[in-house]
Amino acid sequence: MMMARKQDGRTPTYNVSVVGLSGTEKEKGQCGIGKSCLCNRFVRPSADDFHLDHTSVLSTSDFGGRVVNNDHFLYWGEVARPLEECVECRIHVVEQTEFIDDQTFQPHRSTALQPYIKRAAATKLASAEKLMYFCTDQLGLEQDFEQKQMPDGKLPVDGFLLCVDVSRGMNRNFDEQLKFVSNLYNQLAKTKKPVVVVLTKCDEGVERYIRDAHAFALGKKNLQVVETSARSNVNVELAFSTLVQLVDKSRGKAKIIPYFEALKQQSQQIAAAKDKYEWLVSRIVKSHHEVWANVSRKMQPAPEYQDYVYLEGTLKAKKLFLQHVQRLKQEHIERRRKAYLAKLPQALDALVPDLDEIDHLSRAKAEKLLEAKPDFLKWFVVLEETPWDATSHVDNVDNERIPFDLLETPAAEQLYEAHLEKLRDERKRAEMRRAFRENLESSPFVTPGKPWEEARSFIMNEDFYLWLEESVYMDIYGKHQKQLIDRAKEDFQELLLEYSELFYELELDAKPSKEKMGVIQEVLGEEQRFKALQKLQAERDALILKHIHFVYHPTKETCPSCAGCVDARVEQLLGSRFIRQHRNPLADPNVDRINLVILGKDGLARELANEIRALCTSDDKYVIEGKMYELALRPIEGNVRLPVNAFQTPTFQPHGCLCLYNSKESLSYVVESIEKSRESTVGRRDNHLAQLPLTLILVNKRGGGDAGGETLQSLIQQGQQIASKLQCVFLDPASAGIGYGRNINEKQIGQVLKGLLDAKRNLNLVVGSTSALKDAADAELRVVMCLMCGDPVSADEVLLPILQAQPCRPAPGGGAAVLLDMAVGSQRRRVELSLLSYHASFGLRKSRLVHGYILFYAAKRRASLATLRAFLADVQDIVPVQLVALADGSADLLDNDVSREQVAEGEEIAQEIEGRFAALACGQPQPKLDAFQPFFKDALDKKNIVEATHMYDNAAEACSTGEDVFNSPRAGSPLCNSNLPDSEDDPEPLPGYSPFREEPAVPALPKDHSKLSMELEGNDGLSFIFESKLNNKVPPPVKPKPPVHFDIKGDLAYLEQGHREGQRRSVSSSTWLPPDCFDPSDYAEPMDAVVKPRSEEENIYSVPHDSTQGKIITVRNINKATSNGSGNGSDSEMDTSSLERGRRPPAVTKPLLYRARCARLGRFAGYRPGLSVGSDDELGSGRKKDEEPGGQGGYKGDNAVMAYEAADGEDPRRRNILRSLRRTTKKPKAKARPSLSKAPWESSYFGVPLSSVVSPERPIPVFIERCIQYIEATGLSTEGIYRVSGNKSEMESLQRQFDQDHGLDLAEKDFTVNTVAGAMKSFFSELPEPLVPYSMQLELVEAHKINDREQKLLALRDVLRKFPRENYEVFKYVIAHLNRVSQQHRVNLMTSENLSICFWPTLMRPDFSTMDALTATRTYQTIIELFIHQCPFFFPPRPPPDAPGSPGPAPAAGPLASLPEPSRTPSPPPEPPEP
Repeated sequence: MMMARKQDGRTPTYNVSVVGLSGTEKEKGQCGIGKSCLCNRFVRPSADDFHLDHTSVLSTSDFGGRVVNNDHFLYWGEVARPLEECVECRIHVVEQTEFIDDQTFQPHRSTALQPYIKRAAATKLASAEKLMYFCTDQLGLEQDFEQKQMPDGKLPVDGFLLCVDVSRGMNRNFDEQLKFVSNLYNQLAKTKKPVVVVLTKCDEGVERYIRDAHAFALGKKNLQVVETSARSNVNVELAFSTLVQLVDKSRGKAKIIPYFEALKQQSQQIAAAKDKYEWLVSRIVKSHHEVWANVSRKMQPAPEYQDYVYLEGTLKAKKLFLQHVQRLKQEHIERRRKAYLAKLPQALDALVPDLDEIDHLSRAKAEKLLEAKPDFLKWFVVLEETPWDATSHVDNVDNERIPFDLLETPAAEQLYEAHLEKLRDERKRAEMRRAFRENLESSPFVTPGKPWEEARSFIMNEDFYLWLEESVYMDIYGKHQKQLIDRAKEDFQELLLEYSELFYELELDAKPSKEKMGVIQEVLGEEQRFKALQKLQAERDALILKHIHFVYHPTKETCPSCAGCVDARVEQLLGSRFIRQHRNPLADPNVDRINLVILGKDGLARELANEIRALCTSDDKYVIEGKMYELALRPIEGNVRLPVNAFQTPTFQPHGCLCLYNSKESLSYVVESIEKSRESTVGRRDNHLAQLPLTLILVNKRGGGDAGGETLQSLIQQGQQIASKLQCVFLDPASAGIGYGRNINEKQIGQVLKGLLDAKRNLNLVVGSTSALKDAADAELRVVMCLMCGDPVSADEVLLPILQAQPCRPAPGGGAAVLLDMAVGSQRRRVELSLLSYHASFGLRKSRLVHGYILFYAAKRRASLATLRAFLADVQDIVPVQLVALADGSADLLDNDVSREQVAEGEEIAQEIEGRFAALACGQPQPKLDAFQPFFKDALDKKNIVEATHMYDNAAEACSTGEDVFNSPRAGSPLCNSNLPDSEDDPEPLPGYSPFREEPAVPALPKDHSKLSMELEGNDGLSFIFESKLNNKVPPPVKPKPPVHFDIKGDLAYLEQGHREGQRRSVSSSTWLPPDCFDPSDYAEPMDAVVKPRSEEENIYSVPHDSTQGKIITVRNINKATSNGSGNGSDSEMDTSSLERGRRPPAVTKPLLYRARCARLGRFAGYRPGLSVGSDDELGSGRKKDEEPGGQGGYKGDNAVMAYEAADGEDPRRRNILRSLRRTTKKPKAKARPSLSKAPWESSYFGVPLSSVVSPERPIPVFIERCIQYIEATGLSTEGIYRVSGNKSEMESLQRQFDQDHGLDLAEKDFTVNTVAGAMKSFFSELPEPLVPYSMQLELVEAHKINDREQKLLALRDVLRKFPRENYEVFKYVIAHLNRVSQQHRVNLMTSENLSICFWPTLMRPDFSTMDALTATRTYQTIIELFIHQCPFFFPPRPPPDAPGSPGPAPAAGPLASLPEPSRTPSPPPEPPEP
């Protein structure tokens, strides 16, 4: 039949019967032998379809169902399996078993009543409509499973699988089973069908059972044995395929694989499938919130999922999924735990940062303390359920607060302990940092600029290294150094301000000469604030140069106080008060307009116009000094002769022009355009273009670089030359505020526009109301109020009461001036009050008409009074002055020594100059201007004479300049205003560019009145003569001045009286040159010229008078000049007739300066360079020869310097300075300094034993005696003596010279005190054995340990007496000297403690290689301090003759001779407190 199936081409079909031990529990035991599992695994190999439980105990109904069908065999169905050569076969599987009744536990009765052995060997099975069996659950529920019938109701068997259970079955005897199997095999053998022995349950197999089963099969011929495990799915397929190959003889013989080898292969296959499945799960499942149903649906199509489920089943796949989800959850919990633990230190720092609060608390109390904190809930959350990782708080990622129960975990406890330890360490480190800072602040060795490497050994100890790294100390030291340096710089800047008189007397410019810098260094050299920056010389020099720049170019930007500048604050105060009325269109409907021409080719004009427009408001308005102006720009880049490029149009009248260039071509265009514009308006009535203010500006080249080889310097030089020819202002990249990368900045634009406004007013081109000019002309008094920048009393406290007390309005000229209507005397007067800083006022003293000064200064600031003195020194003594001292309060005047001293000095100055003085306490209601009524009355009384003097000065200045009125030396003074260029080579600006308002014009002196004279009635002592002063030639036009009305007799009587009074006898320190060499420019600066005086002099003042209709009246006052230059003529001489006076040679002097009347002013007047000294940049070549001494030529003014040699008694240092200032040709050769590279010399004096350089007749070394005598003669007041080290090379030179000549005179060699002091210390350092012998040092330490002070001092004295004689004498000599040095500690700052710190290492030289010596350093220092402090006790001048152990009498002469003689029985003195 089989052959027939093969021949007809159909798929081969094999029917296999699975047999084995069956029956009741008594026969087979409590479990089967695995026949059903074997069939199940083969027919349905998927793990999900495999069932371990297949019971043979059935009910009668189940037994009679269609699955069992009352038969004792089960039809497992049909399966297809591939064979070799891609041939597929079908196998029907039948299991022969024996079903037991669940009631009787006996085999069910069936149609076949044969026993199992015979029934199992049946080769033909028949059962109509028998269904395929799946599992036990199918019985009774056949409709829920697939219903597949056994084919044809009958089935022929082709072979048998004889199952043998090799596991240790319950209640089963293997031998009995083997006997049953043997009988069964015998029955099967009769059928002639193939039989394969299958060992089941090999995964639990017993080795003996397996061996016995193999022995059984071996006893049977051709009996194959396959070891299987249905549960592990091992060799199940092999068992059936082996039987199929036996049935079909045409198939090859199957290879039997041992169980363990097959199990290994199966395990590898499962492991590979598991890895792939786990990878699939990890790729799909990212959150621990995923559920199996959703994930399995996603994984269903994946082959990795299918393979693993086939091999291991869905349950294991789900288990792996759950394991993965749990792992994700644990990872999430761990991340949250780490986040909480990372945040816990921050929470502890925020809630309990104080160690004292928690250091003594237990954990439980600490937790309660945390809960009581206000911010507890900000950091922690208390959960109702615990532990926190089992609650929903784990998944609440938005809530980052720490679960409070987390504190109970060991990790949190460790963090809490770490927090405590950190707080303890921080406290200790903070203590170390604080101690280190205190050590820095108290150490005398830490000075500004000292490197860390030099200071480390003096300020570090072992405790510092234990707690902090050296980098921390370096950082602290760096910050401390920065504070020291900043403070030292501030102090040094204050020192420079305190020496304001020196800087202004030297008349410094932008490039000070070496001689003047040397003067500054020399004068400031002994100041401690100067020495404090000794290690920062470059920065110190930079500060000096910066201060010089401020003196030469005083502006708000260069002011040392910067933001605290008075001028800036005044601008703010005035702007805040007056800006509203300027912005109010109802109050001022016509806004002033500025018309500005911008000239420049190649786009320069358009670029600058755009830059200026960018700075304007949306309606082209520009704010200047708080006032709004309409700005109209006219850029011109073409031919100016064309109407489209004309400067002036019917609707545009220019007020100024900015000329731009960046090359030679553009500069040529500017010059040609200016000339063409001026030519086009020649002859016109309105020819104001010839006087149009011009500003020449060098701007940056587009694209950078110097095209065509043009350098910046050459362009600047060419621009300066052109500006000089055009008489205009020149701005270059070197000017303040301009960078060579932009055209012009806002500051420069503001300055240019402000200058245009001033020029516009002078040309009467203002398009505003005419009341402003009227106000300017009607101002009856012009008073300047000066305040010091940076004073402790702010400008607000002084100015606000003045501005708020009475109605005022801004002065029409703008700037920092207001107009006031106030009562002066019996009438109300209009007063123009200028509110300025001192540095802005220095230029006013000679260039502007001022009727009086109100000078404020801070009582407790020396720089404030020093600046006042410098300002007042060059003010004419006819100008009234009001001094006002400002104190912090009334207590400050009583308790502060500086305040009392400065108030007293200010009062003395006021008395000497006959000025007014007032002292005001801040914090109290400030007085208004009415409080200064006496001053204003003085100013009103002296108004006429002040104006007369001022006008005469300008007339003389105009005469001295020829046709160019504005090239006066005074106009070029570096102190005039802040709008001047920085370079002294720059030409002077036009008069319209002055920052101060000019007075209205008056007519100049006409030519036809050059020799007209007239006599006035009732004036016996004065003559008024109309004549020219310069060889009877017509004078040039004089700068116009306002008409002044005054009583000529009264005013000139004041001048006459001034010449009769002793206080005002000398009107000037310089006189006019003879008529043949007349030079009025010298007259402008009384200190600048030193010439031969004439025997007689005239005081000449030129004033306008009503009777002369605008012509200038010359007022002469003729006096005889005395030898000292003072005019002290008698009254009879004053009454000489005018004709006699007219026949005398004319000579002119000016009124005195206040420096001539007050000894406190002009302290550095001797340093002021005369005409013989050139400019700072280049000494003048036209120096005048020294005047011949004697006779009238020997005249020397009060403040003038006539010769190089100083008078008797003059300070030699000052004489040397003056010589250096006048030195023009020969310079002294520098002294040769010893080379540091030379090898040390062999000395017979230094570095030898002390006994070699002393003798009984001379117990003190000559070198030590000379050094101490020199120091006590010149250096006891030297600050930091013995602490500040001298120059090493000079110390070596001193020792070398003394080694060659023991008679060396230190005073002649001009060694510094610090050099001598250092050489003396070096002598003791080079001794082979220290001055305090090593053998005595331990005894001194032991004596110092005695607690009782009296006993301690006596014990120390006893040790001293054990010294060798030479050591004792020298030690006594040195200690006595140090005691005298310490007595001057208020001056030199060297107390006994400071001296002992500097000297104990030199005198004792302990061995620092041992820890004992290191720890005893403080003891050594204290011992030396005791010797210095109690020197009279330890070393009495003449010890009693009966004193035991006395080393001998002290030297007869020496420094000890000045010490007081002690009592006969000296006792330890009481411990005096050292101040």
